[in-house]
Amino acid sequence: MLSTILSQIGLPFLIAIVGGALAGIDNPVAKSASDALDKVGAVIKSGGISPEQLAEANRHTEKMAQIEMENYQNNLAEINKSLRAEVASEDKYVRRMRPTFGYLMAFTWGAQMFGIAYVIIFDTDKAGVVMAAMGNLSAIWAVGLSVLGIYVYKRSEDKRGRDVKDAIFWNN
Repeated sequence: MLSTILSQIGLPFLIAIVGGALAGIDNPVAKSASDALDKVGAVIKSGGISPEQLAEANRHTEKMAQIEMENYQNNLAEINKSLRAEVASEDKYVRRMRPTFGYLMAFTWGAQMFGIAYVIIFDTDKAGVVMAAMGNLSAIWAVGLSVLGIYVYKRSEDKRGRDVKDAIFWNN
């Protein structure tokens, strides 16, 4: 999709979009980058950059987008390959990894929530510190819950595929 946009509209459009997005961020570095992109856009409009140079920049940007897309597709293929190997495994531990991980996540999340509730109810003067500490754990929880979400999604996908196969078998 990105390569299609670039081939039709090109670098000036991309500069305007990225520059506008950076301008909305309240950060001096983002503002500086936005200003620099605005200057590049002005030079393009005034003809300071030749159409040949612009075409070459568009070609290079398209190639970079294609490389990124291929890398993304390769990463997804590797993830799917490892998930398929897990599903096909006869090793009981490997087959039970998803539920075990899910139960551990549920247990640790519950323990943390009960601990926080206890502090809020019975030791309220320390509640602010505990809540701040909990906020520091958000990245760890995001990773763990993301992995769990992928596990649940893939398991649902596995079941959906099996349901379709069962329906085909029973209808024949």
